[in-house]
Amino acid sequence: MTRVACVGEAMIELSMNGSTAQVGVAGDTLNTAVYLKRSAPELAVDYMTCLGDDPFSRKIRDFIAEQHIGCSAIQVIPGKSPGLYAITTNAEGERAFTYWRSASAARDMFQKNSAFDFSALNTYDVIYLSGITMAILPHPVRLALVAHLQDTDVQVVYDSNYRPGLWEDQRTAQEVTRALWARADIALPSIDDEMALFDETEAQVAARCQRLAATGALKRGERGPLCLGTDVTQHYPVAATVLDTTAAGDSFNGGYLGAILTGRSQKDALRAGHDCAVRVVQHRGAIIPE
Repeated sequence: MTRVACVGEAMIELSMNGSTAQVGVAGDTLNTAVYLKRSAPELAVDYMTCLGDDPFSRKIRDFIAEQHIGCSAIQVIPGKSPGLYAITTNAEGERAFTYWRSASAARDMFQKNSAFDFSALNTYDVIYLSGITMAILPHPVRLALVAHLQDTDVQVVYDSNYRPGLWEDQRTAQEVTRALWARADIALPSIDDEMALFDETEAQVAARCQRLAATGALKRGERGPLCLGTDVTQHYPVAATVLDTTAAGDSFNGGYLGAILTGRSQKDALRAGHDCAVRVVQHRGAIIPE
């Protein structure tokens, strides 16, 4: 059985409605883990992160287990807590996000007794991580993680998922992302993220991504993905109604990987990823009902 580790930060989500809030769980790599497991139940999918020993950390762990995702790679750090963010919506329906994540437990991943420890990664066939995963780690840990991945034969899947506010500066984000694009076996960038990160036009991003050694997809929203590594052309349907694009890219990744990791063709995987994203954007929230 193929073992997959999705690595990153799971957070508590507060969805504000007047004076009340609905409490949920979210995170980019966690969203992908959920849709990957739903797309390919036969895969062994674990979530790798650090949580605290507080009630909100337990809520996150319970949610992950309810999604049939393994929790054995979750490290509990006493006294720590997860990150949190709130969603507010204005009169025009536009959403705004406020984050409290600078001291989250996930920032302590791969650090043990003042040393770096990546041994938890060694039991997996596939490692999925994102630019958010890398952004929240201290820079020495990032560099050591990239070096570790370069020295292993594990299949690496990467989505740059660029969030400027999480990085020290754009140059650092570019350097880390370049290193991971050079190492990735499967690349799942989004056109908007890559344009913003590298100050490139859409045509420049497409040309650069086509030169990557990795297979994968350049996500382009409703237009459908651009295939990387091989030449695939097909029609992609558009969502009838778009309510929430929060997890569009994450869900594409889950659907795509669910197909490709179970032996389906690149063409089928691209369509599976797009179809998964089309379903998700027609619902509110990152995780839609099964």
